[in-house]
Amino acid sequence: MKADLAGITVIAVEQAVAAPYASSRLADAGARVIKVERPEGDFARQYDRSVRGQSAYFLWLNRGKESVCVDLRRGSDLELLHALIGRADVFIHNLKPNLLADLGFGAASLRARHPRLIGCEITGFGLNGPFSDLKSYDLIVQGESGLCEITGNAAGPARVGVSVCDIAAGMNAHAAILQALLARERSGAGCWIEISLFDSIGDWMNVPLLHYRYAGTAPKRVGVNHATIAPYGAYTCRDGTRVIFSVQNEREWQMFCSMFLQRAELVDDPRFGHNDARVAHRAALDEIIVSVFATMSVEDAVARLKASKLAYGRLNSLERASSHPHLRSVRQETSADDIRLVPPAPIVNGSDPHSFRRPPELGEHTAAIRREFSAERVQSVQCFK
Repeated sequence: MKADLAGITVIAVEQAVAAPYASSRLADAGARVIKVERPEGDFARQYDRSVRGQSAYFLWLNRGKESVCVDLRRGSDLELLHALIGRADVFIHNLKPNLLADLGFGAASLRARHPRLIGCEITGFGLNGPFSDLKSYDLIVQGESGLCEITGNAAGPARVGVSVCDIAAGMNAHAAILQALLARERSGAGCWIEISLFDSIGDWMNVPLLHYRYAGTAPKRVGVNHATIAPYGAYTCRDGTRVIFSVQNEREWQMFCSMFLQRAELVDDPRFGHNDARVAHRAALDEIIVSVFATMSVEDAVARLKASKLAYGRLNSLERASSHPHLRSVRQETSADDIRLVPPAPIVNGSDPHSFRRPPELGEHTAAIRREFSAERVQSVQCFK
């Protein structure tokens, strides 16, 4: 395991996906991450039982952490949380907006007491604005942001198949925390970071929003095709296999016409003279492309796409994706048998981690952490007097 963040202590009052995503990446880098859970636990523990009786989400996002159970309705447990934060470098939470602030853990009070602390608060819609008080989850933000409207096909909008708003927020939080840790090395001062799911996916929605604001056009839902680039999508070979390929520029368009379609005259067809024209005449262009793919085996189609120097791939099922020869895999310890999962994208110095430590059982470290932080609790009580 990498130890770049060894010596960094992270207190994470977290649940579900966004905050656990950020803190799991810090744990992967060697930080000590203490996961603060309500007595019944992070509800993501119960999302499913698909991985040998355990939740896929929880196993993915909570490896290498410690778990302490805290009841925020009890004064002694609030003192424990103050003690934990007092020794922390980073404090992350994604509870309902203002819930922790009402209990004395707001940005202003924590920054005043702990000037080196880096705080990161993750919410659905932020701390200000007309939607800031809403309880929110991934699909709600997908809908509100317009993401569902540009996803799907002519039959209607659709949800992106993974928790993309949560993951985007977690990635933003991780990057902002690392930046803040670097800044603190120079200035000695911490900071308070606000991340929302809505802002995170709003940034990713810039291209369709810019199209709408400045051209008055909304990208059409086109299923497994690109809304604003053509040809770019999935086409079916004679054996039923669907192949995805992309034409990104005019050089590639010329190669596609002459070498794949074997119809060089289409290069000069005014209907297809540039990308906007090809998008406008997508139906006519697709009729030509579909007819060619229908005569070819997948092997022949792939060979001709490769010869045309185009980007291509297959539209895989989860069965094929799960055993994909290019998919990286790392051992993950669990409380049952070990499993294999896909590691994070960065490959440092040419190698993956050997394995990931197991996620904690609910409250597994509660007793030890209460003992460890008992002195800080006494000091915390004295500070309140």
